[in-house]
Amino acid sequence: MAVAVRGGRGGSGGGSGFRNFFSYRIFVSAMFTLLFLATLSVLFTSYPSHPDSVMETSGNAYARRTFLALQSDPSKTRLNLIYNQANNHIALVNAYFTYARRLKLEISRQLKMFDDLAKNFSDLQLKPTYRLALFESDGPVDEDVLRQFEKEVKDKIKVARLMIAEAKESYDTQLKIQKLKDTIFAVNESLLKAKKNGAFTSSIAAKSTPKSLHCLAMRLMEERIAHPEKYTDDEQKPEFEDPSLYHYAIFSDNVIAISVVVNSAVKNAEEPEKHVFHIVTDRMNLAATKVWFKMRPIQGGAHIEIKAVDDYKFLTPSYVPVIRQLKSANLQKFYFKNRAENSTKDMNNMKFRNPKYLLMLNHLRFYLPELYPKLHKILFLDDDVVVQKDLTALWRIDMDGKVNAAVNTCFGSFRRYAEYLNFSNPLIKEKFNPRACAWAFGVNMFDLDAWRNEKCTEQYHYWQNLNEDQTLWKLGTLPAGLITFYSTTKSMDKTWHVLDLGINPGISMDEINKAAVIHFNGDMKPWLDIAMNHYKHLWTKYVDDEMEFVQACNFGL
Repeated sequence: MAVAVRGGRGGSGGGSGFRNFFSYRIFVSAMFTLLFLATLSVLFTSYPSHPDSVMETSGNAYARRTFLALQSDPSKTRLNLIYNQANNHIALVNAYFTYARRLKLEISRQLKMFDDLAKNFSDLQLKPTYRLALFESDGPVDEDVLRQFEKEVKDKIKVARLMIAEAKESYDTQLKIQKLKDTIFAVNESLLKAKKNGAFTSSIAAKSTPKSLHCLAMRLMEERIAHPEKYTDDEQKPEFEDPSLYHYAIFSDNVIAISVVVNSAVKNAEEPEKHVFHIVTDRMNLAATKVWFKMRPIQGGAHIEIKAVDDYKFLTPSYVPVIRQLKSANLQKFYFKNRAENSTKDMNNMKFRNPKYLLMLNHLRFYLPELYPKLHKILFLDDDVVVQKDLTALWRIDMDGKVNAAVNTCFGSFRRYAEYLNFSNPLIKEKFNPRACAWAFGVNMFDLDAWRNEKCTEQYHYWQNLNEDQTLWKLGTLPAGLITFYSTTKSMDKTWHVLDLGINPGISMDEINKAAVIHFNGDMKPWLDIAMNHYKHLWTKYVDDEMEFVQACNFGL
C-alpha cells in the first residue's frame, strides 16, 4: 500500500509519473484539438459561399450597386469580393482565437485539478497519525486507524474517478474522433440546409417583379394615357413581310429587356436598315412597349413591329393545347390554389410550379410559320440575351434541309435527352434516344419553309396533348422543343451562342468576348439584384440610361 500511494509533488516516484502521464494526455488533447480546427477549416473552404448568388453584406464599407449599375467596373467588383473574403477570414480567425483561449483556460483548470488531486493522495500518507501507526510502526496494525485510512482513500478514489470521467472527453482518443465526426456531420447538415434555403429564396426573387421594372411600366402607361395623340398605332409597313430582310422574333413582357435585345442587335449590325424586329407581348404590357419605342426610336433605320398575343385570333383553346390545358381544373389547383399540399421547398418541384411555363407567350415560338406566313427564315431571340456582333451570317447558314439551327449544350452525360424527358414512359423510350444531345432555345434560326414541310407544329400539338398530365416531361418549352425538332435540328458553332451567364460564375471573359450572343439564362437575370456583378455590365451597357423614366424609376442608383 505504501508503494501505491507514496510519492509527493517533488519526488521522483509515482507522483512524477502521474504528472508525466497527464502531460502526455494533455499533449494528445492539444494535437486532436488542432486536427479538429484544421478539419473545420477544410470543411468551410470546401463549400465556398457563392460570391454572386447572395447579397453581399460586409458593413457600411460595402456600397451595394443595384441591377442597372451603368458605371460597372469589373475591377471594383473584384476589389469588393477580395474585401469581403478578407473580412470573412478575420471573423473566422477571431472565432478560432476565442475557442483556443477557452481551450487554454480549460486545460489550465484541469492541470490544477489533477495536480491538487495527486497532492491530496500524497498528503494522505504523510499524515502523522497514519505514518506512525501504519507505515513506521513495527508493531501490529491498528484496525481502527486502518479502517479510517481505507475510508479516506476510497473517498479520494471516488472523487478521482468522477474527475477523470468528467475529463475523459478531452483525453479519450476514440471519443474525440467520434465527436469530431459528429461535428462535421452537423456542420454539413447545416450547410445543406442553408444552401437549400438560399436556393429557395433566390427562386422567389427570380420570379418577382422588381419595383423599378413595375415603376417603368406604370410610367409608360401614364404617358400613354396623358398624351394619346402621340401614340396612335402605326400602319403596317411592307418591310414587316419582306423576306429579303433580316427578321427577328422576340416574345416578352419585360419592356427594358426587349429594349436591350433590340438595342444591342442594332448597334452591332453592319446594315441596321435591313433588320426587322417582331415583338409580341401580353395585353398588359402592349401600350407600355409601344410608348417606349415611340419615345426612344430605333437608330439606324431598323424596323420594329409590336403586337399582343391577343392580336392573333387563330390562338384559341380548340387549336392550341396549352391554352386548353391552362383551363384545366387540376392545373389551376396545382398552380393557383394556396393549399398545404401545394407548398414545397424542394427546388425541383418548385421550379415547375411556376405558371409561366404554361403562358402562351412562352409557347408562341411553336407557331412562327403561322405568325409570319410570308417569311422564309426568322431568328428567334430570348429576352435575356445580349447581341455582341453582327448576326447577318446566320441567314446564310446552310441548314441542310433542317428546321432549327441551334447550339448544342451537352457535355459528358449532362444536358442530354434523358435529363429532360421521362424515359420510363414506353412511348418516350421507343421514339427517342436518351443519349441524344440537347440544344438551347434563345438563339435559334428557323427555316419556316422546312418547318411547314415537316409539319412541326402538328408534331408539337401531338406531343403536348399527350403530356396534359405531365407524365412525358415536366412543364416548359425546352422539352417540347427537343421532341418537336428531334431529327430536324442542325448544330451551330458554339461561338454564336454562349449560355449560363445567369447560372455559372466561371465562364471566362475570353469565351464571352468571342461570342456573337451571350445568354443570361437561369435565375440570376441581369435586371435583378441577385445578378452576378462581374457579368452585369455586359447587359447594362445597352440600357438606355438617358430615357427619362429609367432615371425616374431609380435604375442604376
